[in-house]
Amino acid sequence: MKISTFLSYSGGFRKAAADVAEYEKAGLDLVWVAEAYGLDGPSLMGYIAALTESVEIGSAILPIYTRTPTLIAMTAAGIDTLSDGRFHLGLGSSGPQVIEGWHGVPFNAPIGRTREIIEVCRTVWKREAPLVHEGTYYNMPLPAGEGTGLGKALKIIAHPVRPAIPIWVAALGEKNVTMTAEVADGWIPMLFVPERARDVWGPSLDAGLAKRDPSLGPLQITTGGLLAIGEGDEVTKLRDLARPMVALYVGGMGAKGKNFYNDVVKRYGFEQEAEDIQDLYLSGKKAEAEALVPDELLELTSLCGPEGYVAERIAAFREAGVTDLQVTPIPVGDQRPVDLIATVKNLAG
Repeated sequence: MKISTFLSYSGGFRKAAADVAEYEKAGLDLVWVAEAYGLDGPSLMGYIAALTESVEIGSAILPIYTRTPTLIAMTAAGIDTLSDGRFHLGLGSSGPQVIEGWHGVPFNAPIGRTREIIEVCRTVWKREAPLVHEGTYYNMPLPAGEGTGLGKALKIIAHPVRPAIPIWVAALGEKNVTMTAEVADGWIPMLFVPERARDVWGPSLDAGLAKRDPSLGPLQITTGGLLAIGEGDEVTKLRDLARPMVALYVGGMGAKGKNFYNDVVKRYGFEQEAEDIQDLYLSGKKAEAEALVPDELLELTSLCGPEGYVAERIAAFREAGVTDLQVTPIPVGDQRPVDLIATVKNLAG
C-alpha cells in the first residue's frame, strides 16, 4: 500500500512544498494537489517537481470543464516531463457552483465528457498519429460547417516521457463510478467508509470492471483521512478537526437533490443526519450543521488512535481495495508530521 497526502495550504504554499520534500525522505509515495478556485494546480505541481526527486505528484483534481481535452493532455505531459515520469492525472467535474459561478461554463454531461477526455489524452500521449477525435462533446479538428474550416489534425510536438500517464477520476455517483472502473487507472472517492463501501459502490464497480480492458491492470483506489497516533481522548478528539470539511461537503456542496456527498452519507445509513446537516448548512447555520456530523462517520473515515488501532484501520482500508492510503498527519505532543508519515509507512508495509 502506498502512502499519499494532500498538499496543505494552511501555512502558505512554499512552506507546504518544503514539507513535501521532507515527507519524501520519510517515505511518502505521492502528494495530491487540489485546484478549486484559488491558485492553479499545474503551477504548484511544477514547483513541487523541482523540489523533489522521487515522490509522485498528482492532480486531485483538475476540473474537466476548465481546459480543453488537448490542453489537459499537454499539461499532464508537461508535468510528467518536469518530474521525470512522476505525474498522475486526477480528473473530476467539480460542481455547478464552481464551474458555472467561477468559470462561467455550463455544467453538463460530466460522465460523457470525462470519458472523451481520457480517450483524447491517451491518444495524444501515444503520439502515433495526428489527433482525430469525433465525439459527442469534443471534435478535433472541428467538423465542416464549424469555425473557419481551417482546422488541421495535429500531433503533439513534444515527445512525452511516457506514452501512458496514470489517469484517476474523482467519482461518487453510480454511473460515474461505473465509468471510472471501466476506463480509468484509478478512482478517487471521498468520505470513504471501508466497512460500508462495498454496500454503496459494489454494484457500480462490478459493472465497470466487467467491461475493463485487462491491459489497464487492476483499478487503483486512493482515499483515507486524518492521521493521529497516540493514547487517550486527546488523540481521538482530533477527529473533530474534520467536522467543518464534512459539513461543508454534505451540507453545502450542491443544492437539495444535487449533492453527491449528501447522497453517499445517506447510503451509509445516516439519512436523517444528512438531511439535517444540509438544511442547517444551506440556511447559514454552519456551526449547528458541524455539530450534527455523526461521531461514527468521523471515526470510520479517519485513522486516529493508538498505533495498534491505526494499524487496524489501515487493514480495513486495504481490505476494501484501497491501494494508495491518503493521510493528513496531525502531530500530538512533540511529534512532527514527518514522524507520522514514517510511522504510517511502516505500518502499511
